[in-house]
Amino acid sequence: MFNGVIYNKGIVKSIRRSPRYISGSLVIEIESDIKFKKSDIGESVCCDGVCLTLIRIKKKSFLFYLSKETIRRSNFKYAIIGKHINIEKSLLNGQKISGHYVQGHVDSTAKIKKITIVDKTWIIKLELDNKRLNKYLIEKASISINGVSLTISKVAKGFFEINVIPHTLKLTNLKNLSSKDIVNVELDIFAKYIIKLSN
Repeated sequence: MFNGVIYNKGIVKSIRRSPRYISGSLVIEIESDIKFKKSDIGESVCCDGVCLTLIRIKKKSFLFYLSKETIRRSNFKYAIIGKHINIEKSLLNGQKISGHYVQGHVDSTAKIKKITIVDKTWIIKLELDNKRLNKYLIEKASISINGVSLTISKVAKGFFEINVIPHTLKLTNLKNLSSKDIVNVELDIFAKYIIKLSN
């Protein structure tokens, strides 16, 4: 479980297929200043909103396994060497929750339709790739975009908007976004369960 508050970033160093794993899966290497111990191998780490398993620690980089399902659901299918990645370690028991509960289970991707800057705040208009999930978009509900905890500021037919303040832009890779980019989206876990139970 994560909290969507990002203090660490990394850069994709390599992407490769390995015969040790199931066909269609990947091993991705991310270079970062974030610290891991040998005992952290096997732990879950949130990379751009996706819960990945740490499989190896090198001097200044870390290797993660991506399953075929993870690749299908996320924007890692478009990952390239040099891409900046938001990184968050799993929450510790009793740790303060500054964002919202993020599982790292990406529901869909979304395309950036438009970015408008108002007083240094970015208003980002997005469209979900999986239109069946539009029913879970609720104004003022929490949402995770590339692992960042944000609030939906507007919901309209076929799109939604988020506001990203300068502080969040400074700490995350959202400042690198532009029109037509694809981002990872995890919808609010509570909204999903409430709607499921009410049906």
